[in-house]
Amino acid sequence: MSQDVLAQAFLYLCAAVVFVPIAKRLGLGAVLGYLIAGVVIGPDVLNLSRDSTTLNHFSEFGVVMMLFVVGLELRPALLWQMRRPIFGLGGAQVVGCAAVICGAALVLGVEWKAAIAVGLTFAMSSTAIVLSSLAERNLLKTSGGQASFSVLLFQDISVIPILAVFPLLGVTVVAATTGDGHGAGGSSMPGWQSALISVGAVLAVVAIGRYLIRPLFHFLAGARLRESFTAAALLIVIGIALLMHVAGLSASLGTFMAGVLLADSEYRHELESDLEPFKGLLLGLFFITIGAQIDWGLVGDQPLQITGIVLGSMLLKLATMRLLGKLFGLDRPARWLFAFALAQIGEFAFVLLQLGRSTGVFSAGFAGPLFAAVAISMVLTPLLFIVLERWVLPVVTERGAERKQDEIAHADAPVVIAGYGRFGQIVGRILRANGVRMTILDLDPGMIEVLSKVGVKAYYGDASRIDLLHAAGCEHARLFILAVDDMAEATRIAEHVRHNFPHLPIIARCRNRQHYWELRRLGIKTVVRETFAASYETGIAALRELGYRAFTAQRLAQKWRMHEEDLLEELGSLWG
Repeated sequence: MSQDVLAQAFLYLCAAVVFVPIAKRLGLGAVLGYLIAGVVIGPDVLNLSRDSTTLNHFSEFGVVMMLFVVGLELRPALLWQMRRPIFGLGGAQVVGCAAVICGAALVLGVEWKAAIAVGLTFAMSSTAIVLSSLAERNLLKTSGGQASFSVLLFQDISVIPILAVFPLLGVTVVAATTGDGHGAGGSSMPGWQSALISVGAVLAVVAIGRYLIRPLFHFLAGARLRESFTAAALLIVIGIALLMHVAGLSASLGTFMAGVLLADSEYRHELESDLEPFKGLLLGLFFITIGAQIDWGLVGDQPLQITGIVLGSMLLKLATMRLLGKLFGLDRPARWLFAFALAQIGEFAFVLLQLGRSTGVFSAGFAGPLFAAVAISMVLTPLLFIVLERWVLPVVTERGAERKQDEIAHADAPVVIAGYGRFGQIVGRILRANGVRMTILDLDPGMIEVLSKVGVKAYYGDASRIDLLHAAGCEHARLFILAVDDMAEATRIAEHVRHNFPHLPIIARCRNRQHYWELRRLGIKTVVRETFAASYETGIAALRELGYRAFTAQRLAQKWRMHEEDLLEELGSLWG
C-alpha cells in the first residue's frame, strides 16, 4: 500500500472523528456529518484530499457489506411476501421517474437520446444514504421504510438492463465496469453467452449460500476462534463481489442474495456482529468521498443551472413517488417518508454519467453540471430527513388524526378492546380463536384498513370519548381490555371507563411501575406489565439452560415472582 493511500485514509478518518460527533450533537445525523467532512477536506475548501482511485474503490465495499447485512435481516419467505412492492412499486418508480425526468429534459431542448439517458440516470436513488438514514432513525421497519427498501432493491436489479441500454444510445460501444462490479454491457461476447454467465453466477451464489457457507461456519464454530468467523465473513462478501464482478453483475445484488440465503442460519447474528464495524467504517469513508467529489468551482460558475437541475429533478421525483405511494396503498405518513427518502439521485448515477460520456450519448460539458447536481442531491438527503421529521410528518400525522371517527350503529359484543397494536392483537387472536366476539377501537387508520381486509370488524375512534364508549356497547359489555401503548392516553381512557361504567371490569396494560400504580389507584385490579411475562419466561429458560431441572426452574421463578409482586405492593404506599 502506497504512502499516499495511507495518508489519505488517515486524513479521512480524522475528518470523520471531528465532524460526525459534531453533526450528531447538532441533530443533523451521522450521514450528513460524513458528507460535510468530505466537503471540508475537498479540493474547493481546505484542498487536503487528493484523487485516490484505490481509496474510492475500497470505500465502495461499504455499500456491498451493507446490502449483505440487510439481506441477513430478510428471510426468503419474507422476501417472497415483498415481491409485489419490489417488482410492482419498484418497477413503477424506475419507469415513472425516468419518464417524467426524460419528458422534462425534452421540454428543455435536450436531444432525445441524451434525455432518455438522463431520465434513466436520475431515476436511481442512493442505497447507501437512504438505508443508513432510515436505520439511524429507526424507520427501516415502517411501511414507508419497507417501501423505500423495496424500490432500492429493484433499482439494483434494474442496473443490468440500464447498463445495456446506454451503449445503444451512443455512437461507440465500450466495455466498462464500476467499482461496485456492474458491467457496462459492452462486452464483445454474444448476448446469449453473457446471459448464460449471469444466470450461472446467480445460481452459484444460491449454491454457495445453501450448501457451502453453513458447513463452513459449522466447522469454524468447532475451532472457537472469533477471528476465523471474521475472516470467513469477509471472505464471503469479497468472494461473492468478485464473482458478480466477473459475471458483469451488481456486487451489491449478489451479496444481498447471499445474505437472504443465510437469514435463517443460526450464524446470522455472528455474521452481523463481525461485519458491522467494517460496514460502518467503509460506509463512512464512502460518504466522505462523495462530499469530496463535489466540484464547487463548477457550481460557482453555473449556479442557476445546477440549482435548477437539483431542485427540478428532486421535486419531480418527490411528486412522482408520492403519487405512486398513494396508488400502491401507502398511508399518508408512509407516502411522505417514501417520497422524501428517494428524492435524491444515487451514487450509481456517477457510473452512468461516465458511461454516457464514454459512449458518446452526451459531451463532457453536458455531463459536468449533472455530476455536480448528483453529488449535491445526495448531500441534501439528510437535510430532507430533518425537514420530514420536524415539520412534515407532525403536520401529516395531525391531519391524518382529523379523519372522521366511525359511526357504531349497534355493538353488543361482550368484550371491548381499546388499542389493537402488538399487545392488543395477541389478546384479540386468543379471544377470536375461542369464539369470543369483540368490539375493537383504534386510532390507527392503517390498522383499521388491514383488519377490515382480513374480516375483523374494527372502528376508528378515540376510546376516551364517552359517546364512542357508549356506542361500543360498554354499558352492556362484560369486559373492557385497555391495550393502548401511550401511558397518558391509557390513563385518561381508564378514568372515563371507571367513572361512566363502574360495573365494567377492566384488564389494563401498563408500561412501568409508575403506570402500574396510576392504574391501580383508579380501582383497576388486573394490571398487566407488558414485558413482564416475556421476561419471566426468559428467566425460566435461562435457568433450564444453566442445568436446572424444568420443575426446579419453574418453582424458583415462581418463588421470585411472588416476592416481586409482594414488593411491588409494598412500594405502592410510596408511589407519588
